[in-house]
This record gives sequence, structure tokens and C-alpha cells, in this order.
Amino acid sequence: MTNVIYATSIPVFKQMLGGLKQVLSKAEAHATAKKIDPNALLQARLYPDMFPLLRQVQVATDFAKSVSARLAGVEVPKLEDAEQTFADLQARIDTVLAFLDGLEPSKFDDAATREIVTQAGTPKEKRFTGQSYLLNYGLPHFFFHTTTAYAILRHNGVEVGKKDYIGSY
Repeated sequence: MTNVIYATSIPVFKQMLGGLKQVLSKAEAHATAKKIDPNALLQARLYPDMFPLLRQVQVATDFAKSVSARLAGVEVPKLEDAEQTFADLQARIDTVLAFLDGLEPSKFDDAATREIVTQAGTPKEKRFTGQSYLLNYGLPHFFFHTTTAYAILRHNGVEVGKKDYIGSY
């Protein structure tokens, strides 16, 4: 039987990151076809106090890797957040997808009840069971940032739709 926490995390992260890759590919093609400086899209925001597209992608991938690692009980991989181009973002997503592919389902056997502590030892420390961490914290944050990345591009005229956002399943 498939572990429920694995089944509701890893395949979902992989599917949505695949969709994000597709959306970013269309954005880059759009910029080229319309002779738009790619940085105009990479630095675009929905509102001045929100992260730009580039940072939305970084944060979405951070949630995919960190939530998965914590649920599997392995060290969270460190990424440098040095991306500047669409190609850099694609490579970052590929790195996270490779990490997710390397996580064995058996690592998630006790994930539902494992205690997850975020920002340990700080005033922002939060404690969760693995199930609550995934369903009430990790997935909502991940979806927020993937959705916002999609919305930034759609708002800026990139011809993407729901099929692009959802990816292959």
C-alpha cells in the first residue's frame, strides 16, 4: 500500500513543478517573440509589496524541497537563490525534481505523526505533526507561490492556461 503522506506530497509537487516549467518555457518564448526584455517578466509583480516572478519560483521550489525533506526525515538541500534567467529557474526546478525523485516512499512511513518544527528556537517557531505540516502549511504555501507565478505571467500577456498550470498527471 502506498504511504498516504508520500502520495499526497511527492507526486503533487512533481506535477505542479512540471507545470511551472511549462509556464516558464512559454514565458521565455513570449519574451523572445515579442522582443521583451526577459527581466521585465522575471521582475514582474502582481502588486508592489509582493515578490517578483523570479522569487515566487524560488520560494515555490523551496517549499517543495523543504516540506518533502522534513517529511522524509532527511536534510533539506540548500539552494543559493542566485537565479537570474529563465534558464536558471528551469535548472533550479530540475534540481528540485531530481531531489524529489531520489526520495524513497519508505522514508515517509512515519511522516504523518513525525514532529516537524519550523524556525526552531526563534519567536516564530511552530510545531506540527507531519500530516498537519503538509496539509495545513506546506501545500498551501507551495500552491500560493506557484499560482502567483502563473498569475504574474498571465497578467503580463503570456498565453498560458489551466492545462499549463496543472501540468501532466
